[in-house]
Amino acid sequence: MWKRSIAALAVAAVGAFGLAAGAAKAEVTVGGKNFTEQLLLAEMTGIYLEDQGYDVSKRDGMGSTVLRRAQENGQVDVYWEYVGTSLIVYNKVEGGASMSPDKAYAKVKELDAEKGLVWLEPSNANNTYALAMREKQANDLGIESISDMIERIENEGDLTLAVNSEFAGRPDGLPGLQKHYDFRWPRENLKRMQSGLIYQALKEGQVDIGLVFATDGRIAAFDFITLDDNKNFFPNYALTPVVRKDTLEENPDLREQLNALSAKLNDQVMRKLNQRVDVDKETVEDVARSFLESEGLI
Repeated sequence: MWKRSIAALAVAAVGAFGLAAGAAKAEVTVGGKNFTEQLLLAEMTGIYLEDQGYDVSKRDGMGSTVLRRAQENGQVDVYWEYVGTSLIVYNKVEGGASMSPDKAYAKVKELDAEKGLVWLEPSNANNTYALAMREKQANDLGIESISDMIERIENEGDLTLAVNSEFAGRPDGLPGLQKHYDFRWPRENLKRMQSGLIYQALKEGQVDIGLVFATDGRIAAFDFITLDDNKNFFPNYALTPVVRKDTLEENPDLREQLNALSAKLNDQVMRKLNQRVDVDKETVEDVARSFLESEGLI
């Protein structure tokens, strides 16, 4: 009887230890937006944090404002945001585009702290908006800058521009661009489509100018050139992990872990990773995992 009691206690102790260990495993929800770079970052972060011992759930493929709202409401713990987006779209900072990268980062860090969000170390990847043309057409027309583009559309009215619906309404998008450069794009020459379709439409000559993201691998792969933002409208969009304050307080190691991942990212790295998905047709999961393995993060 005594031996059986000891054995039962031992089994119970092991079971209790297992339950305690399971309960101690932190739960983290990783969010992401609805384009390739963000899908990659959400996947990469999820795999990385799982390897670090977290119980990870993922909510990606979301629109910018929906994702931001989800984080503020506690439905998402961490996702990668762009400095310029928070500065101008979420915090509506006047003159934000003219701020230096350091000042812009400091400002969003300060403003978002009031909302319970902590900006960690920014990466060296600046995925700013850009307007692109096929290189041959741009050279033939002598267009190198946004001002050149505007001069052409005002004099000839023969260029079509493709943008996504979000850019068409954002203050750091087309409305702000038109105000900053003092022009109006002809409505009949404006095409709205999904971001991924813009690249294909531009490549196939269905449009003349397309909205692109600076770290997209298709820019080089499709022989596009980006027009010089000669009046400095677009702000810095440094890619940065943003975490809820309460999540970080419960899991302080997240700071060092996510900063380590952020330190591995720059423009060249993101262009290559995006290209592997969009041009080479590798899966998001395979690209994310192979990058983490190659950098010794998992």
